[in-house]
Amino acid sequence: MILVTKWFGVFLCEGQEVRGFKLFDKEPKLVAQKLAAVQRGEILPEEKALAVKRMKVADARLKPLGKPMVFDSSFIRPENYGLTPDMMQKVMLELGKIRVREPLSEDRSIAQAIRATDDLIEEINLLSERLHEWYGVYFPELGDFAVDAEYARLVSEMGDRQVIMDHLGVSLESVGTDLVERDLDIIRGMGRTLLELYNRKESLDAYVLEGMDRVAPNLSALLNPNLAARLISLAGGLQRLAKFPSSTVQLLGAEKALFLHLRTGKRPPKHGVIFQHPWINRSPYWQRGKVARSLGGKISIAAKVDAYRGEFIADKLKEQMEKRVAEIKEKYPEPPRREQRQQSQQVRPQQRKGPSPKYYQNHRR
Repeated sequence: MILVTKWFGVFLCEGQEVRGFKLFDKEPKLVAQKLAAVQRGEILPEEKALAVKRMKVADARLKPLGKPMVFDSSFIRPENYGLTPDMMQKVMLELGKIRVREPLSEDRSIAQAIRATDDLIEEINLLSERLHEWYGVYFPELGDFAVDAEYARLVSEMGDRQVIMDHLGVSLESVGTDLVERDLDIIRGMGRTLLELYNRKESLDAYVLEGMDRVAPNLSALLNPNLAARLISLAGGLQRLAKFPSSTVQLLGAEKALFLHLRTGKRPPKHGVIFQHPWINRSPYWQRGKVARSLGGKISIAAKVDAYRGEFIADKLKEQMEKRVAEIKEKYPEPPRREQRQQSQQVRPQQRKGPSPKYYQNHRR
């Protein structure tokens, strides 16, 4: 006996015969609610009611009820139970509405936060460059005493170079030109905008740090919260990242280089966004591929443990990874020698087209 769940009901089959069944309600909204529960991994009451001892199931979701197996249930057709294709279309539309209205999972919220952080970094870089260029006309020496958010704060709160020099406790003769008060007000307003962007980025970083410690503690401890969140963002969620093989995890973020390799035959990429980790970017170039392969495997293990709420094993994974990196450095201390191509290429004599001279001698009249 095998238990099969279709979009319109639950069936208990023996071979190609249906021994028992329970149809869902014919109201599309109610059927869609049942299907949404199935997609969330829940076991339906109809499935529990039809369950028998020593049966098998056609869905891994039903593993608590029996042993999963592959089963062809195409002989169970909705028209045999008085259902039409229009009914299926209505059910799927209602199911789509339900899934769209579902609350956003925390890992996906973190993915959105890390993308917003990337957008903020891009805006900060552009606005900071403009502020340095514009205010540098007035006080070019300020860049030697303040950077980033502190630079924006001094410009927005003080503006006047003499006031800033008194605040910093420095005495120098600036080579900058004078600006009218109207121009300084505009520049100070730009500084306030830039400072607000810095503050917003700090709040997003704190949100990602707090969320990653709760959602993916192993992944966060193995890498760092920002890099772990970036991997979740690229994968489309923690559950999807946990299902990826380690080779895919290794190349996340290097899709363009991978497709370029597949299209043109250029050298394939060895790593994606995980290059940001010191284990890879601080290794010599000839060791990075091996380190990235090992790190991809550890990331895959950590993601699976976090996705299925396992125990904390990041310390063990880090210890194994550090040992593996040390082995790679010891085994491959020098870059591999490139094979010397043969410089002497024999030029083949060009073959003569048409009959040979001997042919004409033999056929001469």
